[in-house]
Amino acid sequence: MSSLIFQEKKLRAFTESVFLAMGCSNTHSALAADVLLASDLRGIDSHGVARLSGYIRLWKKKRINATPDIKVVHETATTATVDGDGGLGLVVAPFAMQIAMEKAEKYGSGWVAVRNSNHFGIAGYHAMQAVSRDMIGIAMTNASPLVAPTFTTERLLGTNPMCYAFPAGKYPPVVVDMATAAAANGKLEIAQREQKNIPAGWVQTHTGDSTTDAHALKAGGSLLPLGSDREHGSHKGFGLSATVDILTSILSGANYGPWVPPFVAFLDPLPDLPGEGIGHFHGAMRIDGFRPAADFKHHMDNWIERFKSAKPINPDQPVIIPGEPEVEAEKVRKLEGIPLSEPVVKDLGELAVMLGIGKLEE
Repeated sequence: MSSLIFQEKKLRAFTESVFLAMGCSNTHSALAADVLLASDLRGIDSHGVARLSGYIRLWKKKRINATPDIKVVHETATTATVDGDGGLGLVVAPFAMQIAMEKAEKYGSGWVAVRNSNHFGIAGYHAMQAVSRDMIGIAMTNASPLVAPTFTTERLLGTNPMCYAFPAGKYPPVVVDMATAAAANGKLEIAQREQKNIPAGWVQTHTGDSTTDAHALKAGGSLLPLGSDREHGSHKGFGLSATVDILTSILSGANYGPWVPPFVAFLDPLPDLPGEGIGHFHGAMRIDGFRPAADFKHHMDNWIERFKSAKPINPDQPVIIPGEPEVEAEKVRKLEGIPLSEPVVKDLGELAVMLGIGKLEE
């Protein structure tokens, strides 16, 4: 399927106009757009502007508060719990990450749990905020239940991504940003738009059978944990996903497991829930709380060089450092523009008409 190319500046302006039309402030609109554009620039198309219509559907169902009163509701010197007041996760999560970094600046580390939020974009955006401060950044979120734990067909967990970002010296940071499911739901959406099959091991049918049909999830199937099945380690993906769910929700007072509200507003009204909204968890650790930052970054460079020099199985495919493909994608897209598939462009055009804003131009 062909793509159209859009320059970052124009795509950013359009995205900001969508959030302004929702009633978000100028500051919040610019921040929310920055989170989504970071995803598109880094080549993570499933979490960029393609998500805009989803935010609008939630806003229309009054599931997103465009003018939230985001506040700390519980706090110690090194920890805090934030109530996002139903705001955009794209805005709530940076608020929480800022608190984590401020606490780390003062006390060596900072940890913030979040409740009553929404989808926060890519975890990497938030964790990477700490890198420029010579800190290790951590960000994770729970999500709508689409994943069946090992040995069941029942959807009980989200894709529950986690990210750890480590600064280096002369090299870009090492960014481990991943879903704890075999694949993110956004990748299925891309396959659906492009009318392609998906790899085996991503999804099972409602009866628990393996499938390559990108529409199987909508037909009652479920995503699989990282590892796909028990023989390939799905119990480990289940364990990682459970860890994210507990830290982001049971710790904060957000909804957890099968009670996490869906990203699309198909449950109306929502049933009685055990918590509030979606949950996040953020952390920041000052490197000089463990050793001099310069020493750490020197050895990070050495670590990167050694792994890059590992003998490859295929000479044309060297070892890829976590975060490296995203850095390369950003270099290219900053210069050449951001590709959007035709279905996404059509979707954004319909959004512009619905909201009465200027259309997106190439």
